Amino acid sequence: MPNLTNEREKTIEAMLFASGESLHISRIAEALECDIPLTRVILDNIANTYEKENAGIQLREVDDSYRLCTNPAYYPAIQKLLNKKPRKALSQSMLEILAIIAYKQPVTRGVIESIRGVNCDHGVNRLMEWGLVVEMGRLDAPGRPILLGTSEEFLLFYGLRSIEDLQAVIFQQE
Repeated sequence: MPNLTNEREKTIEAMLFASGESLHISRIAEALECDIPLTRVILDNIANTYEKENAGIQLREVDDSYRLCTNPAYYPAIQKLLNKKPRKALSQSMLEILAIIAYKQPVTRGVIESIRGVNCDHGVNRLMEWGLVVEMGRLDAPGRPILLGTSEEFLLFYGLRSIEDLQAVIFQQE
């Protein structure tokens, strides 16, 4: 386990572990009774410690919220322990649907189908089952179609802090 020397670091680690979910930085700062910039510095120190020591867990940030996650390097051992079958890779059609949702969100199935030219029900349903896509509300139009967007799980899965990071990754590759 990483050597966290600062009492506030240990407190944050305990809070994140106990919550089991993402905590917004403002909630963490409030619980620590310190300001957000200092809290961010402490969180960065924790993340750097885990990374430097190649710990079994990582501290991940998504939209100013923080969560403890397992280090992907140890996923095979966790998979064995929990008797989990590996998640099948996304098919080409699901990747296309996911890309459209990520770039156009919030978006309706109708828009996705007009871009792809084929029905997308199965792909959208699978992406929702896997937690990569979520309902974001309804469009104020006839029939009130469901608006779809990417989830926090999507950001974690692809190692993004926010959906804006997706743009940076694409432009970096060009």
